[in-house]
Amino acid sequence: MATISYEPSGLPASSIAGRLFTAADLAAMPELLPSGSVSYELHHGVLVPMSPPVARHGNIQARFAYELILQGEKRGLGKAYSEVGVLLERNLDHVLGPDAAFVMMRALPALLTREGYLETIPQLIVEIRSKNETTKEIAEKVADYLKAGAILVWVAEPTAECVVEHRSGLPAKTYQKSDALTCDDLIPGFHLPLAELFQQ
Repeated sequence: MATISYEPSGLPASSIAGRLFTAADLAAMPELLPSGSVSYELHHGVLVPMSPPVARHGNIQARFAYELILQGEKRGLGKAYSEVGVLLERNLDHVLGPDAAFVMMRALPALLTREGYLETIPQLIVEIRSKNETTKEIAEKVADYLKAGAILVWVAEPTAECVVEHRSGLPAKTYQKSDALTCDDLIPGFHLPLAELFQQ
């Protein structure tokens, strides 16, 4: 793999120059830059460095993953994941890292790429809006997940303390802090009050 140099912005110089990367390149990327730790996504061949999540984001992510394990995986209904790479497309490779995800039992064992990313598309995907993510960027991710085969995408909004539910062919539905998330078609009996999810 070619040596990657870094511009003052902290972005890989080869990414700035327009070089296209693969899932194999992504797996080999360093997790520590001169300026600190970093993770990556691969957007149709374009390497996108991601800053570590803030504490609030990390806590909400942990709560989602915990509930997916407790209410889904431990009941034998599927397998839960936290911050996992999911290959959505090949040529140009498109790898996103949802904050949490759930693969139903009917889709297990999940297929993995050579690099260890999920090739089986999770039926349930959770994205938590990061401090720097725009509405357009979130919408593009949601569209990509649904196009790839996800059934349900939950987008958590830490500032507004709400969750927006997305399903193909249906209008988005917003759940407020007084509501609870359910998904009986994917995880029967799943119940997550947003007051618990967003508690400080």
